Amino acid sequence: MISSRGERLQLMLTPEELNVLDEFRFKHRMPSRAAAVRELLMRGLAAEGFDGASPGAKSSQFGVIKDSDADHSKGSHSKGSAHNGDGQGPAE
Repeated sequence: MISSRGERLQLMLTPEELNVLDEFRFKHRMPSRAAAVRELLMRGLAAEGFDGASPGAKSSQFGVIKDSDADHSKGSHSKGSAHNGDGQGPAE
């Protein structure tokens, strides 16, 4: 276990993205949002199939919710898609 965390990371999320994070947190009984984010980072870093960002990619091209996910969840809609769904990077 890590005894001290000296760096702070600020992360801006849309209300829909925050909802997805909170749902993950509560489903997996995580003690805090920070713990949920760390768990998701660990899982993401261990995942295979993502080639990386294209040169010149912007932060706004990377989100938590894909358009198709947002369309099916409680009437929320997300502008912009994080990835194109094939594991190959941002949607064009």
